[in-house]
Amino acid sequence: MSNISLIIDERPANIGNFMVGRLLPFREKRMVGPFSFIDHMGPAAMSDHENLDVPPHPHIGLSTLTFLFEGEITHKDSLGNNVVIKPGQVNWMTSGSGIVHSERTPDYLRTTDKMLHGLQIWVALPKHLEQMKPEFFHVEEQEIPHWEENGLKFKLIAGEAFGKKSPVPVYSPLYFIEIKSSSRQKLNIGDDLFGESALYILDGAVESEGNIFEPKHILIANNAKLCEFEMHENTTVYIFGGEPFPEERFIYWNFVATDKALIEEAKTKWLNQSYKPVPGETDFVPLPDQNLRKH
Repeated sequence: MSNISLIIDERPANIGNFMVGRLLPFREKRMVGPFSFIDHMGPAAMSDHENLDVPPHPHIGLSTLTFLFEGEITHKDSLGNNVVIKPGQVNWMTSGSGIVHSERTPDYLRTTDKMLHGLQIWVALPKHLEQMKPEFFHVEEQEIPHWEENGLKFKLIAGEAFGKKSPVPVYSPLYFIEIKSSSRQKLNIGDDLFGESALYILDGAVESEGNIFEPKHILIANNAKLCEFEMHENTTVYIFGGEPFPEERFIYWNFVATDKALIEEAKTKWLNQSYKPVPGETDFVPLPDQNLRKH
């Protein structure tokens, strides 16, 4: 293990086996396998008059995965789905040629104190499926494979790994895994992974070659597969990755595509509000260019 690139304030340095950044994408690494974006929401404490309200907005060319640790979110979309996602459940929305959705605090929580904490992830679709019909799946917590091994707790949230398969209907070879430790544990799971791989630290710390990495850092394996590392006590990490695509992906706002023409088409459709609307919603998030032109 001898190739880590550490990125702090956009200044890289070689210190071992990982490239290190805060969330994805960052300057030195745009994607890991099919994963193109990770957003760590919170933890945010909201009072009885504060609520999450993300009006309808569109996506193309990707699947979104929402996984909460605390709090609840009402998801509504242009397919007519109206689902409350709770901690441990998975919302898997595949935009394909285009879907519109909103994310809001559920009505029954809007006048109470509440927390919101979780991950929102984008997984790019393979080129031959990036214009597929949109789909939506909601997976209950008890349906997600989980097990204990050598003092560690595992969840296979999406994809395939360790000889197990998640019920989340992914569209390319990938994995998204939760690992929790209660005591110090060394891991060497490279043989159980494939493609490119990375690790996101939620809580605790990860150690490799005397380097200690703390929460809200992503460690991306320079040799594609994660090698041996040590989890400190009370640490939670998320391992993600899979087979990379041969084509470049372009990202503009909420649009991901192999062809910039698809993004331009999506921008025009949103400006003209010609996407199928979300039932019961009347407002929307403007295209970023619209905001720029107003100032």
